[in-house]
Amino acid sequence: MESSTAGSTGMAEFNVRDYGATGNGSTNDTAAINRTINAASSAGGGTVRFPSGTYRSANSIHLKSNLTIQLDAGSTILGSPNDTYDPPEPNPYDDYQDYGHSHFRNGMITGDRLTNIAFVGSGTIDGGGNLITGNPKSGEADKIISLTRCENLTVNGIRLRRGGHFAMLTNACNNITSDGLRIETADDRDGWNVINAKHVRIVNAKIAADDDALAFKSDWALGKTYDNGDVRVSDSDLSAGCCNALMFGSETCGDFTDYRFERIRITGASKSGLGMVSMDGTTISDVHYRDITMSGTRSHIMQKIGTRRRCGDNPGVGSIHNITYTNVTGTYDGARGTAYSPTLWGEAGAANRIRNITFDNVDLTVPGGSPTMSTGVPVNDPNDYNPKAIGTRPAYGWYLRRVDGVRFVNSSVQFTANDGRPAVIANESANVVLDGIIAERGTDSPHDLGFQTVNGYCATGTNTSGGMLRIYTSSSSQNCAPAGNRAEAEQAVCQGSIDSDHGGFSGNGFCNTTNAVGASVEWTVNAPAAGTYTLALRNANGTTTNRPMSVAVNGTVVAPAQAFAPTGAWTNWQTVPVTATLQAGANTVRISATTAAGGPNIDYLERQP
Repeated sequence: MESSTAGSTGMAEFNVRDYGATGNGSTNDTAAINRTINAASSAGGGTVRFPSGTYRSANSIHLKSNLTIQLDAGSTILGSPNDTYDPPEPNPYDDYQDYGHSHFRNGMITGDRLTNIAFVGSGTIDGGGNLITGNPKSGEADKIISLTRCENLTVNGIRLRRGGHFAMLTNACNNITSDGLRIETADDRDGWNVINAKHVRIVNAKIAADDDALAFKSDWALGKTYDNGDVRVSDSDLSAGCCNALMFGSETCGDFTDYRFERIRITGASKSGLGMVSMDGTTISDVHYRDITMSGTRSHIMQKIGTRRRCGDNPGVGSIHNITYTNVTGTYDGARGTAYSPTLWGEAGAANRIRNITFDNVDLTVPGGSPTMSTGVPVNDPNDYNPKAIGTRPAYGWYLRRVDGVRFVNSSVQFTANDGRPAVIANESANVVLDGIIAERGTDSPHDLGFQTVNGYCATGTNTSGGMLRIYTSSSSQNCAPAGNRAEAEQAVCQGSIDSDHGGFSGNGFCNTTNAVGASVEWTVNAPAAGTYTLALRNANGTTTNRPMSVAVNGTVVAPAQAFAPTGAWTNWQTVPVTATLQAGANTVRISATTAAGGPNIDYLERQP
């Protein structure tokens, strides 16, 4: 008998068994499942419940809006080898991404332009080893859950297994929340591709994939660009057999901004542990990693700007800027094959360099074991996003090319086996600061740190034995302090962007901080001797309210809520004095917003006298 009852949430509940589903594991239950969904939709929405049992689905399940799919403990929706899944829809934009990204209807569970959809419970959706990892033939499916242009998606507690090309693919879906999702597709391909998405919250995920585990992308499959951002991922475990664990790209048409990744454990990636590429003209900015542990990652950290430009709006070359890594560790024992040195690789032109990147307490261990080699620039395929697209790096640790404003604070790099290459090489770059770095020295390495045509560098630290670092420079200039007593915002680590759209500033621009609590600007300020100084902070506040900021010197707060009053317009600048005690030599001065509005625009810091 077809019926509904009131569920625990107060929504009407529709039991699939009441609509003919057997749950015996052999009967094709798809028609009964779709009948249940239609009944719930006709009633204005409700919960479609799967009691314990195995529900074989040899055809596509069609979702509707305002539905919750409740998978009880012991319940499984199982893919079938005798399948007649929906055929892929035609797509005039096929050429801009691969087949799997271009087609959505050929999945086990599909939906387009839906609102208020949820998958909850502790049950399982299992492809059963019957989903396709390559291009499917007619009647075959290549993904478990395939959703496009949806709003308000919840995925809590369920398990996805043997997903084919994708366990879950969401494109142009916004307002996504997920708590306790489990994906087991290590013998297939991708875990979850979050494509063209805003307002995403993922916690307590456990994703074991072969291809990318958790990837954020923006492609042209729907014929336009989408902005991406306001994303938070925390307290999750990720692994990727062949590819990337936590990844931006490679499909990168729309811009990405405002991402936070915290307390994430990565236990394998044969490409990047933390990967970020701009291949198709996108700007990636305001991304922050904190408390990340990695093991078994062949390329711990990689950022690259490429020139593939595979989008339908004739994009230019992209950019990456304002990225931070805090409390990150990475190890790799070499069991998976050749390791790739951590790399930041920008493109030619000031706008296409990788800019304003901070590594704070980032400690990486690589296998090492390479002999001394040429320190010349390695080959690079600008159309390929993979770490192997860049030849063997001439540094066993960090290789930096075409970067500007990259800073390492209290970080280290070391190897497992003796290596003949330098620990760090920066090439064709500017404003590179290694503040208190610890770098292991190979017995045959020509030097520890190499600066090749770098406009402004500063390096302090030791090798792992406590000795002085050996520095080689070629057409490079050392700059461990700004000229005079003034430190411009563009010389700082700006959590936001360096802008120039409001006149009256000094130097080349000002720091427009992110509108968030904790948005910060940080400088290294030199003092000729220990003592009390005035730190003059030039700023503009074009709003009508105070934008207070905390001021800290060498980690100690000296002004917990320094006022930055309105100036009447963004082109009106004022100087706010703060008294602080500085030590002789280098000092770290950090100002951080204390309200969600962020700070004012910051032009410079000037030490007086």
